[in-house]
Amino acid sequence: MKKFNSRGFPFHRGRRLRSSSNLRDLVAETLLKTDDLVMPYFIREDSDKMESKNKFGFKRFSINELLKELDEVVKLGIKSVALFPKIEVEKKTDDANESFNENNLISRALKKVLKEFPDLMIICDVALDPYTASGHDGIINSNGEIDNDITVQILVKMSLNLASSGCKIIAPSDMMDGRIKIIRENLETNKFSNVNILSYSSKFCSNFYSPFRDALGSRENLGDSKKDSYQIDYRNSREAVKESLEDIEEGADIVMVKPAGYYLDIINEIKKNCLIPVAAYQVSGEYVMIKNASDDKFIDYRPCVLESLSCIKRAGADLIFSYFSKEVAQWLK
Repeated sequence: MKKFNSRGFPFHRGRRLRSSSNLRDLVAETLLKTDDLVMPYFIREDSDKMESKNKFGFKRFSINELLKELDEVVKLGIKSVALFPKIEVEKKTDDANESFNENNLISRALKKVLKEFPDLMIICDVALDPYTASGHDGIINSNGEIDNDITVQILVKMSLNLASSGCKIIAPSDMMDGRIKIIRENLETNKFSNVNILSYSSKFCSNFYSPFRDALGSRENLGDSKKDSYQIDYRNSREAVKESLEDIEEGADIVMVKPAGYYLDIINEIKKNCLIPVAAYQVSGEYVMIKNASDDKFIDYRPCVLESLSCIKRAGADLIFSYFSKEVAQWLK
């Protein structure tokens, strides 16, 4: 922090710069823009259920429904979306082989979306929790442990399949060790050098993911099992910075902090320690809390949403994943 030399009151009056709306806008240090926003979507097979079980029922879109939705979103100025597949129960297995099926739900969706919206940036998750019978992000070995190295082999296949389907930004969210390095090496070997890696480098073992897992269809599979052997302990900050710096060294183009609102200090610390873009994910639990509080008239919905996202940007996020993105784009427009 630079030293502030002041003659004190009345020569310095901080309120002068707050005296009108236009003046406050003129000197605002943080400006939220539609370009900052990524809108997440859950996709489903035509025969699957549209709504998840949580109160706000994150909608699951069929591919055709998604195409209609994206037509609206693109007109609002949103340039990037993140897609998460809700896989039918019979396709979930111990080895997660559906994750690299070249005709799986996400691959089919990618091809159709890119045909209709070739300039849209589509971010595809790389993790096995939609595809495993256990609901975990990795393969469970004979000792009942998440096997890091076997999981990475599957993640590589999944990444190459997404790249082959046209994805330009893949987002490993699994938190396995070394996966960025090995995915990057395989993308280069297979001539996908222009595919970006957005690494969930600081993904914490948070208690705010439950509505997401409902929508993804993995919550029942996971049951009471925890992901604390691979996601970061929420009590740690230096570990998150270390993980991010390692992923950058291994070939990540963007790093991610997830969740966002409770981890503004982590966003800021990583922003100060790296030179590549930093993303942040305002997760489903954070979204639902704001929705609940506003529905019960405890807070004013629109200004609280804008405050929450502006604070994430102020902390240092260059792009923000949020389920509010479409609404916010409408407000900003």
